[in-house]
Amino acid sequence: MKLGKANGPVDLKNNKYFFCQLIFFLCTIAINFILPRTASLLNIPLYLDNVGTLLAAVLGGYLPGIFVGYLNNIINMRGNPGNAYYVVLSTMIAACGSWFGKKGYFDKFHKAIMTIPVFAFIGGVLGSILTFLLYGYGMGEGISAPFARALLDSGKLNVFWAQMLSDVAIDVVDKGITVILVFIIIRFIPEKNRKELLMTGWRQTPLTRDAMLDVKNNVTRSFSLRSKIIAIISVIMVCVAVVTTIISYILFQMFAMKQYTYSCTSAASLAAQAIDGDKVQEYLDKGRAAPGYDDVVQNLEKIRTGNPDIEFIYAYKFEEDGVHVLFDLDTPDVKGREPGTVVQMEQYLLPYKDDFLAGKEITPLKDNTEFGNLLTVFVPVLDSKGNCACYAAADILVEDIRLTTLNYMTKVFSLFMGFYIFILALCIWLVDYHLIFPIAAMTMSARKFAYDSEEGRDTSVERLQNLSIATGDEIENLYESLSKTIAETVGYLQDVKTKGDEIAHMQNGLIYVLADMVESRDKNTGDHVRKTAAYVRLIMMKMKEKGLYPDILTDSYIEDVANSAPLHDVGKIQVSDVILNKPGKLTDEEYAIMKTHTTAGRGIIQNAMSLVSDSGYLKEAQNLANYHHERWDGKGYPSGLSGEDIPLSARIMAVADVFDALVSKRSYKEPFSVEDAMKIIVEGGGSQFDPQIAQLFVESEDEVRKILETHEAMFDPGNYNVHFDFSDMMEK
Repeated sequence: MKLGKANGPVDLKNNKYFFCQLIFFLCTIAINFILPRTASLLNIPLYLDNVGTLLAAVLGGYLPGIFVGYLNNIINMRGNPGNAYYVVLSTMIAACGSWFGKKGYFDKFHKAIMTIPVFAFIGGVLGSILTFLLYGYGMGEGISAPFARALLDSGKLNVFWAQMLSDVAIDVVDKGITVILVFIIIRFIPEKNRKELLMTGWRQTPLTRDAMLDVKNNVTRSFSLRSKIIAIISVIMVCVAVVTTIISYILFQMFAMKQYTYSCTSAASLAAQAIDGDKVQEYLDKGRAAPGYDDVVQNLEKIRTGNPDIEFIYAYKFEEDGVHVLFDLDTPDVKGREPGTVVQMEQYLLPYKDDFLAGKEITPLKDNTEFGNLLTVFVPVLDSKGNCACYAAADILVEDIRLTTLNYMTKVFSLFMGFYIFILALCIWLVDYHLIFPIAAMTMSARKFAYDSEEGRDTSVERLQNLSIATGDEIENLYESLSKTIAETVGYLQDVKTKGDEIAHMQNGLIYVLADMVESRDKNTGDHVRKTAAYVRLIMMKMKEKGLYPDILTDSYIEDVANSAPLHDVGKIQVSDVILNKPGKLTDEEYAIMKTHTTAGRGIIQNAMSLVSDSGYLKEAQNLANYHHERWDGKGYPSGLSGEDIPLSARIMAVADVFDALVSKRSYKEPFSVEDAMKIIVEGGGSQFDPQIAQLFVESEDEVRKILETHEAMFDPGNYNVHFDFSDMMEK
């Protein structure tokens, strides 16, 4: 059998297929674009921004669904850049939608409704948490804001839970309508066209659904190749993400601290410029009554208003007796100290006391104070002589830096997770169609390869060739090599089988030649060995049909016994021609010699078995030669075995041998008719013969006659209606 070159995969990637896919995915993108804007124009408090994503996932598969969801958020960035951070939610909805679609949840309405809580959890709970991490909770003008304000005004919930519950409630309705719309749209698409919308990438003859399930459920010794590849991709991306996140965190912390320090320094510097250094003492003495004091306060307020990050702005004069307050602006939470107030220097400032008293430059300070963890910048206020009259200061809460960093890292994480899900889906899709499915198809074809028959081998080779794997890489090379090797192996096996059949035919022929040589010395036996072999095969087939001895009567056993049957009298080669062809009854001495043909046959065959590595059918030939004259009642020879202690093949041969002797012409008798011979067989059942075998043989009289007629076409047996004593005949 020769192997032809693979014809390539089934062409699912034709123009029509691509066109249907393209139109479908453009429609899903358009749905995602139109529905949210329509809802907004009609003042409907719903998002409806995942209808197209879910539709693409259910019908197209996880890759197009995730792609549409990812693209949806990128497109919506034009209206609101913050939409990009919610890409992780869209990709999660697409992944879940694809799984639900594959499991048939959108085939029935009641099953589709069961998916709503999952999508609502992703959009409502996870979306609300993401919003909190990104922006914090405020009662803005979002879709859920009115409901959140109502919950907050009830006084039973704080801001977090009011916003969370309102987001979840809105999302349950939103995702419920989304699922229903998707279910309705699917119903309008003809079922035969839905299969064309599933995005596949076959590089071979497509596998059936059951075959794909077998691939995914394939049991391996450890992890499957698919799991290993997914794990490797995930580990690489996680490592990249961790390293990138750490670096980003450090750099952002440094940048944020630098920016806050700059803002703080700028605010303190502007505050220092707003204060007249020559009037510091007057401000201390007269306080708010000092001329121009209120103007300075107003300028300081403008400075703080212009920089929302600034928490406190104030001016102090450091003296030996303590810190003298010049200006200290009020905040919503902390009332400023009155001018002229003297307070003790805080602990974190003590290491810098001498520098403050000397009017030196002070580096930005960060420490935990009574007003919180603050970043503080002090800038000297100079008088007209260039001396430090006091210090203007600005504070920023370090907690704001942490929140800013957390907000930044949340954005990084959200963008990364959305990108990770998309890349993972793409890699899995490529790995499945370019690696896993081709390898699995070859594996299944190899496992199902049938070597037991020529038809099975041809079918198996054809099945392997019909895979038509065309990945264009090492997998395709492996497939072509495997196909060629197996085809050549099958051809070799066919040649071996042909040679084996020829050898077996020659072997059987040699057996008959040997048997004929033995028979030629016995002028009475004629075509005895061929007929007995045919009777033996007939009896065994009938026994198999009846279900007798199912553990013994296998096809190989039947062949072994039938092929070795001609050797049952091979031991006669050692019996004298005088005894073998004596026309009358044998004497006791002659009879004893005649009986030795059984043990002699056993010895001849045993010697033959010692010369070959695989004795095969010779084992049964030995049983036949040695035991075919044993009797069911134990009165036979050479061992006097009885019942089922006699090998099955010998019990079968006993019936066939006696019947042929009865119906054959011998020098000392005329042939019996088949009817009379059958009567004798029946009479011998349970004494001389195995009763079951004798009965089956008699019941097969029609087939027995056909065998007899085939071998003795010219024979016209006489009809003898007498009870014949055939003991002498059997001795021969």
